[in-house]
Amino acid sequence: MAELLFLLGTIVALFVGFNIGGATTGPAFGPAVGSNAISKTGAAALMSIFFMIGGWTIGRRVVETLGVELVTDPGVFTIESSIVVLFFIGGALFVGNYYGVPASTSMTAVGAIAGLGIATGELNWEVMGEIAVWWIVAPIVGFWVSGMIGRYFYPRINRWVAIDTTPGALFEFDRSGHVPRLRAGPNTTRREMVGGVTVIAIGSLMAFSSGTSNIANAIAPLVGAGADLNTMILLGGAAVAVGAFTIARRTLDTLGNDITDLPLTAAIVVAIVSSVIVVGLSAIGIPASFVIIATTSIIGLGWGRATRTTTLPEVVRGEKTPNVSVGALTAEEPGQEVPDIGAEDPRDIPSAADLFDPATTGRVIVMQNVVPILSTFGAYATFTLLFSFWW
Repeated sequence: MAELLFLLGTIVALFVGFNIGGATTGPAFGPAVGSNAISKTGAAALMSIFFMIGGWTIGRRVVETLGVELVTDPGVFTIESSIVVLFFIGGALFVGNYYGVPASTSMTAVGAIAGLGIATGELNWEVMGEIAVWWIVAPIVGFWVSGMIGRYFYPRINRWVAIDTTPGALFEFDRSGHVPRLRAGPNTTRREMVGGVTVIAIGSLMAFSSGTSNIANAIAPLVGAGADLNTMILLGGAAVAVGAFTIARRTLDTLGNDITDLPLTAAIVVAIVSSVIVVGLSAIGIPASFVIIATTSIIGLGWGRATRTTTLPEVVRGEKTPNVSVGALTAEEPGQEVPDIGAEDPRDIPSAADLFDPATTGRVIVMQNVVPILSTFGAYATFTLLFSFWW
């Protein structure tokens, strides 16, 4: 009976890993895919590799921490309770992936474990409170930093980076020889290649960071119940890879294309802002919800660019004008000269509706709050009802 339960627990853990791959590939490589720097298949491959490296190295420490610090008595993790916790983590993440919205695996996993802790009276409220505060602050910081960059500094950064995407793939395989070689695409410029490599490298860093924290969300309950750590890391990493190659395609579309028009320069900005915040949170021991941070950074940058204002030092007849919106500038009469103000040509800037999709944004925000709530209250209700049967 014990072997059967352990097998069932492993299957549920693999299901969780599958959904983690679907939920985290989008935030890590959505900017790169959205700017055509890498294909969805390439993003899935890099996600699989760097997630496994992160899980195998730093991730094993997080596995031990998650099952000890968040609850006052690790003994609450039995095979039976671990199966229930993993079931709600995987089920809630699947709901988000089904709707193409990458939910936070950290929030979902911590929510399910918190449900167990509340039902058993073993939740460490001090640790839970500290985590919750940072989960509120970090996305707000990501939104406003990216928003301010998009509103006031994006044109200057764009000129400095000077990366314009060209038709065709950034890289392609040369199959003329015995061994295929990776080379630049036929239309790829040197600057575009540097920018593409940069955003792909940052995505790989985010995939590594995801592995350091999110591998615990799939396997920590079972490891706490006695499963072998190394075996579970390998199995969890393989399940994440399957999710990255399959269900992650929907979240890559959502974060790379649907929320905001994301040229390569914007992709680099989003990736840097998100990764810096995630690394900062990890450094102080907070399980980083980089899905939420990356999403709000994308939203913030799109909002900032869509609402950007600029000042024209001179217009016709030499009169000074106050700040005017991008929308007003795009409505200038044909033939009217707009002085060079060291920014993007306002007539080349898409409308707010092109840069920032409120409908998609609303769906993302709603689902990213609903998914952790489902795991938390689902686990709490289940453990409250079944508590008397297990302890």
